[in-house]
Amino acid sequence: MTEMQENKEILSEERILQILEGLLFIVGDDGLTEEQAESVLEIPQEQIHESLLKLQLAYQDDLHGMEVVDYGGIWRFISKAAIRGYAEKLFRMGRSAALSQAALETLAIIAYKQPITRVEIEEIRGVGADMMLKKLQARDLIKEAGRSEAPGRPILYEVTDEFMNSFKLLSLDELPELPTFNDEVSDELFHYEENGSAD
Repeated sequence: MTEMQENKEILSEERILQILEGLLFIVGDDGLTEEQAESVLEIPQEQIHESLLKLQLAYQDDLHGMEVVDYGGIWRFISKAAIRGYAEKLFRMGRSAALSQAALETLAIIAYKQPITRVEIEEIRGVGADMMLKKLQARDLIKEAGRSEAPGRPILYEVTDEFMNSFKLLSLDELPELPTFNDEVSDELFHYEENGSAD
């Protein structure tokens, strides 16, 4: 028996549920497949499936504002319908403010590269984009555009008509050519403060 085998954690049912819960939180909208979880936890897929069903049942309790869903074999957290009105109110509180530099850069990447996945956006910007994408969706500046054929079938994003209206564009062909996605995004592309807000 190797040292790695000797040090391998023996996972209890509670520990498996804890790990799966954390993984679902980390992967965000991209979701988690049972095959991915099997590779990470190194336990049979049948056991993974049973544990995910138990986690799903646990989150049906009214004490939780999230639920665990299975869409086409991809498991993820989503907010419950009961709190969505409050979530929309939270995001609307910032609608009158100008977009941040990070938001402008993310929008530019999507506009130039669409349809594009979250991972591809993060590779370009070098930072996480999950929460930024949620905020831009809440402001109706981007939307889901299907799923990529890449492993895990991640969500693809594209800009909306609201984006086009906000930045006074008739088509994406009007976007200037930029060598990189950096400060030039706000300085040369959007001039967001001059063109108005997304309201």
